Amino acid sequence: MKNRSTLREIFIYLKPYTVLIILSVLFSAASVVSTLYIPILIGRGIDCIVGAGRVDFVHLKPILIEVIIVACTTAVLQWLINTINNRITFKTVRDIRNAAFEKIQELPFAYLDSHPSGEIVSRVIADADQFADGLLLGFTQLFTGIVTIIGTLIFMLTIHVGITFIVVVLTPLSFFMAKFIAKRTYSMFREQSQTRGEQTAFIDEIIGNQKTVKAFSREKPSIEKFDEINDRLEKCSLRATFYSSLTNPCTRFINSLVYTGVGLGGALIAVGGGISIGSLTCFLSYANQYTKPFNEISGVITEFQNALACAARLFELIHEQPQSADGSLVLKDTQGNVELENVSFSYSPERELIKDLNLNVKSDQRIAIVGPTGCGKTTVINLLMRFYDVDRGNITVDGENIQKLTRRSLRRSYGMVLQDTWLKTGTIRENIVMGKPDASDEEVVAAAKAAHSHSFIKRLPKGYDTVISEGGEGLSQGQRQLLCITRIMLCLPPMLILDEATSSIDTRTEVRIQKAFARMMEGRTTFIVAHRLSTIREADVILVMRDGNIIEQGNHTDLLQKNGFYAKLYNSQFEET
Repeated sequence: MKNRSTLREIFIYLKPYTVLIILSVLFSAASVVSTLYIPILIGRGIDCIVGAGRVDFVHLKPILIEVIIVACTTAVLQWLINTINNRITFKTVRDIRNAAFEKIQELPFAYLDSHPSGEIVSRVIADADQFADGLLLGFTQLFTGIVTIIGTLIFMLTIHVGITFIVVVLTPLSFFMAKFIAKRTYSMFREQSQTRGEQTAFIDEIIGNQKTVKAFSREKPSIEKFDEINDRLEKCSLRATFYSSLTNPCTRFINSLVYTGVGLGGALIAVGGGISIGSLTCFLSYANQYTKPFNEISGVITEFQNALACAARLFELIHEQPQSADGSLVLKDTQGNVELENVSFSYSPERELIKDLNLNVKSDQRIAIVGPTGCGKTTVINLLMRFYDVDRGNITVDGENIQKLTRRSLRRSYGMVLQDTWLKTGTIRENIVMGKPDASDEEVVAAAKAAHSHSFIKRLPKGYDTVISEGGEGLSQGQRQLLCITRIMLCLPPMLILDEATSSIDTRTEVRIQKAFARMMEGRTTFIVAHRLSTIREADVILVMRDGNIIEQGNHTDLLQKNGFYAKLYNSQFEET
């Protein structure tokens, strides 16, 4: 049942290339006919040998010329078939890969957070490659094989019906044997594909966190874990390969018996004068060609099980539930009035994180969110940006429910500087202008000077044209964060989110950045998440969160006077140890 649904999906992706498939079938038929015509010509040529030293060269010469012409025609047809089949295969796999990548853009953060990135990469890259190999093999051998079986059957019937009957009855046994084996190898290939995805995910995790691995001396446990996954991959791969490899020798054994039977039976008939030597030679050639596609198709079926298993994993990704529907309203001329009304949210149903959260933020206010680790500070940011949707309640911006707004217009209204920096492979300038691609060089330099990143950028080998790798390798953590701050300085959206925005910057530069932030925050709604409470003293409102609830609210002075949870948090940072 699983295979049928997967096959239906494959046919949907093949439908746009119906014309190419028809051409491939027609050329395959023409190629088979020309291939099968050659044994007839050779048989006629043999019959031109009438005795010892007596050859009818007059009739043999045109036969040989015809053989050469037909052989050249067959070669051209084979080239056309291979070209068309390659085009069908790689266009189809391209379309499936595009669909998978587009789905990744639509997947909710909940899916991406719960699935290793390496496993997703394995589906889009490795599984797609495996599927391409199986599909190409199918097009290359399946069509030609089926046409060859039909064509040779017709030609054999024209030569001798009795011998043809023997071949037709016995040869399909090899096909049924191949089908029997293939059914049992699908689950093995699926297990192989899943284990390969697990291995890719682990490698991706270890390479991406190599500094952490070395810092905690986890090299040996990492190697042991990799060896364990690699051993499992070896075992399931060997098992799948071993059982699938039984197909070819089993079918070849049966076909060899058939060929032997045809040879012996045909010889007896030839001795009795029922068939000429040339015709018997031609028939044996057809019998060999008739059995050959069964071997090839058997191999295709086995390989196609692997391709189907990989395709099924790709289609599982493509059919994952996308993120909730986008709104239709476009947020324009944002004032920055944000309200959270009875908001509840949890990452997992069994553990509620935020319960009945209420918050009313006016334009131009600076809202600081503080609290112990895991209290829900960053979760609030995720909900404001609609990276996650609330379970209950409403979040509005300027009176509009954010679920009615387009995600693009909502997120363009926010400028984010996070503790974890994100930089892409490209020049410094390309990384800065991500939010404003049409920015002039003067605007970029002005933003860099405001963010105090201009000086270190000018010291780079090519200044703003210096190419950096993904993650900003070669730059310090502080320099990466300064680039992210510069990116926001350039756009200056109506609302800001600063989540530990200066955590990796030295104290002297931080003082300058805070002054730049002060200018930047004027007239803008700003949400500040900070562990260092000294950085949020000037906030208009400080929200103190604990276990998903706001337990205290007020400015710095008022909260200290209350001598509550905030006062304990603040004073704990200045206690002597």
